[in-house]
Amino acid sequence: MGLWQRFTMIFKAKASKALDKAEDPRETLDYSYEKQLELLQKVRRGVADVATSRKRIELQITNLAKQADKLQTQAKAALGAGREDLAREALTRKSGLQQQVADLTEQLAQLQDQEEKLVQASQQLQARVDAFRTRKETIKATYTAAEAQTKVSEAVTGISDELGDVGLAVQRAEDKTAQMQARAGAIDELVASGALDDVSGTSKDNLTLELERMASTSQVDDDLAALRAEIGSEPEKPAIESDKG
Repeated sequence: MGLWQRFTMIFKAKASKALDKAEDPRETLDYSYEKQLELLQKVRRGVADVATSRKRIELQITNLAKQADKLQTQAKAALGAGREDLAREALTRKSGLQQQVADLTEQLAQLQDQEEKLVQASQQLQARVDAFRTRKETIKATYTAAEAQTKVSEAVTGISDELGDVGLAVQRAEDKTAQMQARAGAIDELVASGALDDVSGTSKDNLTLELERMASTSQVDDDLAALRAEIGSEPEKPAIESDKG
């Protein structure tokens, strides 16, 4: 596959993805329904046009038949008056009219057949359009409900585009808060151990720390003596070595 073919494929893929994201199936269904209505309207106009042509031919046939009957009457009258030539001319015209009637009758049959087919097609198309309209509204309602449910779910889980940035901001704030708390605790420990000086003047000097340790040791000895007294035991006295001269 050449470079141009790969570029074309990538472009089509991205374009298809963009169109799929932008496409609203409800709009597509409404557009398809409108096109079907337009087609149904054209078929109905076709039925009306054929019916109009049929009616016009029927009127022509009726008029030609009346003229033929009139010529028949005139031919009979002319023959009765001894004017065979006029009778022959009237009958000749009558024959021509009858031929026209025959031709029009054949056209009328064809138009009637076309009209019946168009009427049947119009009825079938009407049924399809009605069924499509019902299905269209059902699909649109289902899609709208699913879309609403998806938005609610995304809002609850915080993965929607609108709430995604908010969720990230909250997460960053929590991370920074935990980091600052840990840093503050570490600094307090370092100050308490004397590794860092408290510039506020609240840190204790070495003498104060030593006195506090002595007081703590004395308190421990007192507590230990109290416990021994409760259990009736005497503290062991350390052996006193005699001074050697």
